[in-house]
Amino acid sequence: MATAGGEHWSSRFAFLMASVGFAVGLGNIWRFPYVTGENGGAAFVIIYLVCAFGIGVPILMAELMIGRRGQGSPTEAMASVAAESGRSRHWQWVGGMGLLAAFTIAIVYAGVVGWVLWYLFKAISTGFVGVDAGVASAEFTGVLNDNAGMLFWTVIGLLICGVIIFSGVKDGIERAVSVMMPLMFVLLLGLAGYNYFAGGFGAAVEWLFTPDFSKIGPEAVLAAIGQAFFSIGVAMGGMMTYGSYLPRDISITQSVLIIVFADTLVAILAGLVIFPAVFNYGLDPAAGAGLIFQTLPVAFAQMPGGHLFSVLFFTMLAVAGITSLVGLIESVNAWVEGRFGYTRHRSAMVVVGAVALLSILSILSYNVLSTFNFGGKNFNDTMDFFSNQILLPLGGLFIAMFAGWGVKRAFSRDELTTLNHAGYALWHFLIRFVVPPALAIIFVLGIKG
Repeated sequence: MATAGGEHWSSRFAFLMASVGFAVGLGNIWRFPYVTGENGGAAFVIIYLVCAFGIGVPILMAELMIGRRGQGSPTEAMASVAAESGRSRHWQWVGGMGLLAAFTIAIVYAGVVGWVLWYLFKAISTGFVGVDAGVASAEFTGVLNDNAGMLFWTVIGLLICGVIIFSGVKDGIERAVSVMMPLMFVLLLGLAGYNYFAGGFGAAVEWLFTPDFSKIGPEAVLAAIGQAFFSIGVAMGGMMTYGSYLPRDISITQSVLIIVFADTLVAILAGLVIFPAVFNYGLDPAAGAGLIFQTLPVAFAQMPGGHLFSVLFFTMLAVAGITSLVGLIESVNAWVEGRFGYTRHRSAMVVVGAVALLSILSILSYNVLSTFNFGGKNFNDTMDFFSNQILLPLGGLFIAMFAGWGVKRAFSRDELTTLNHAGYALWHFLIRFVVPPALAIIFVLGIKG
């Protein structure tokens, strides 16, 4: 089965912007800088880069290769390439795992995108003037208890994503990311430049880039492996779907290197945007997700030009959230379109509608359903555990095994034509012998908690 509607990216730039937009998510923006600072700064960055290029690059190349070779949704692409290589079409279930992961992540992620849009509205309307730690905490608690408000902003985010997907690959996704991603980079650079003069920049640079090899141990290495795998966005169906739209004349290898480099660059720039304010105003760098919604508004209230800074910051976050959500939903949309023979318009409405309905459970899990749990976990925690600790590492493991051991060398070599003999041999070695054990370790540790 060919790609639904026979759609393809019109240029490598459009493909790269869509792929980087999918890879760069909200958690990636606040988590990478914090994990870096906690695990040895520049020493951790070096290990992360080794893991990103030793694990992230090979598996991302495999996903794009399978997507382009199979020319269909993740399930159909896996089945098609398996059949072509003389393997069982049951490999399609690996693609199905990616789609299920994308769908479960989208249900919870849509609500978080809703928070970002709500806080963007707050930034525009108030700029967080007069907000102190107590007010910021109370305001975020108020958000979590306002089901109507959370649902409203979640639906707004899903409508934006729905319009983009509804419009197609070229008229929707390409047009959106070709504007939104350069905008995000400009905002990141501008905000980091502002921080250079506003204070706290030196402390942030020291936190991020001073090498402390005493902190480098097994835990730091495992953190680097996990960060490299999860931040690039593999095993979620999105990259395989985007690969199915990839023309033959675009190099997979070069594109993957650019995607991983850009993803890392965004994470580092995000650190230079967030942490100068954190250190300058004596805030907690370990605040996690609360850093965005409870800690930074206090900094915005105190800094010169904080109103404008807050608007630009949440605009940047909104772009990161929406482009990631588009990739998650598009992978499921491509499957529905092909599996049921729907038009893109109909499938987009069905998938976005399903995510919107189930996101109600996610929203209610922050308050009225918080005590309704499965094995000690509420709905959101269950979805997070199921997708991030089970589906993603297992899906990535099976994709690596399939690409390394299941796909005929002639076919993978045909897709990775820009690699010389030594480069292809290195990729084949990594995808066979390095990536699977690394992902097996992530899976085991995730299950153990």
